[in-house]
Amino acid sequence: MNGRVPSARVNIANKAPVDRAGRFVLYWMTASRRASWSFALDRAVDWAKELNKPLVVLETLRSGCRWASRRHHRFVLDGMADNAAAFDRAGVRYYPFVERAPAESRPLVAALADHACVVVGDDFPTIEMVAETRAAAERCKARFECVDSNGLLPMRLADRVFPTAHGFRRFVQRTLPDHLLDVPAQNPFARTRLADPCRLPGDVARRWAPVSPKSPRGDAETALPIDQAVAPAPIGGGTRAARRALEAFLAEKLPRYAGERNHPEKDATSGLSPYLHFGHVSVHEVFRELAQREGWSPASLADKATGKREGWWGMSESAEAFLDELVTWREVGFNMGALRDDYDRYESLPDWARKTLDEHTSDAREYVYSLDELEGAKTHDRLWNAAQTELVRTGRIHNYLRMLWGKKILEWTASPGEALVAMIELNNKYALDGQDPNSYSGIFWVLGRYDRAWGPERPIFGKIRYMSCEATARKFRVGDYLAKHAPRR
Repeated sequence: MNGRVPSARVNIANKAPVDRAGRFVLYWMTASRRASWSFALDRAVDWAKELNKPLVVLETLRSGCRWASRRHHRFVLDGMADNAAAFDRAGVRYYPFVERAPAESRPLVAALADHACVVVGDDFPTIEMVAETRAAAERCKARFECVDSNGLLPMRLADRVFPTAHGFRRFVQRTLPDHLLDVPAQNPFARTRLADPCRLPGDVARRWAPVSPKSPRGDAETALPIDQAVAPAPIGGGTRAARRALEAFLAEKLPRYAGERNHPEKDATSGLSPYLHFGHVSVHEVFRELAQREGWSPASLADKATGKREGWWGMSESAEAFLDELVTWREVGFNMGALRDDYDRYESLPDWARKTLDEHTSDAREYVYSLDELEGAKTHDRLWNAAQTELVRTGRIHNYLRMLWGKKILEWTASPGEALVAMIELNNKYALDGQDPNSYSGIFWVLGRYDRAWGPERPIFGKIRYMSCEATARKFRVGDYLAKHAPRR
């Protein structure tokens, strides 16, 4: 099919043909949860136009998966309300479904796929998402495509995992210019006439009742098999909230970003990671808004791919610092997730990191805390306790303190393996951007991924980069942060 989506972003997940006798084109939305700026949605619209068939958009929210909670559900449900309004304006059949029992959505996907000409899904490289999509594709009797809407660079262009951010940055600088003009549609339905929405087959809607399109939160948040103890975060989800966060960052924080983003008391970070993780905003939209504010054009790009953090984009210092986080550090995680299925295991660490950690596993530790003590912010250190409390209460930790948070968990647990388990559990349970390829990059960076050996060699850490709460308190003014987030005993 000739369409708007680059072939490098389309992964054919089964060997079935397009069923031209099918009743509709099905887009199964699981990662790029938005009605615009999405290559996956563009692909589904293109198929619907070519086949002259209605489009059905099925957005599912799993309840039986690990770490499912009120916090994560509320955020996605907010997005469902935005999507319902957007697809209603476009005249597209939107089907928001929240599982009331584990794996309840699997037969629903199969039932709709049985009547589809072609199924389009999201290509999102986490173990759970890949397994769910693969199983659905194997059962599907029609062509099943997975489409990558994750980053500025198609994640499957790389044929190897990059061990350092410098190496990946150089690859991006060498490769991205050929793909920067490949942009998903801001409005995929503009100047497009799709077939009128169709009735869903048989008793689908009765067997798998969708949540209310106007207020999905009220229908779906109570009595679900999810962790009810993890309360919703103070920020809301959805595309409208994401765009407000983006506008506020560009107007109020971007000018300060380069100099103040590492200062916990300055609040100069973007706050976009939850919206990027849940697909409520596209990296392409973020980049477009930033580039327009900077008065940037592709002609500003440097000629040589040096791998340096500054100077390649031809933007301001703060814009380039932000883009290094948004593109290099975010997409290197997708590179790992797309090419290795052990990205969440200790064995995936670089050889040098595992060697030095293993050599120091038996080193004496002044403090050893259990997972329960860490979760409850019951350590001896006020700054660490404040960071953990911020995570539990709000679903985030300030970016710099998240690195320190992980380093102390390594220092205060019985082994590096136990430290990894604790970081993954606490991050994925509470962080709004948890369970993301990018958040796994941050966790594993604590243990040496994308880093190098450092000296002097230290107890417990060996040659792993060291950080301390005392040095952080001297480097930054953390009094206001402690006053705001320190646990109240």
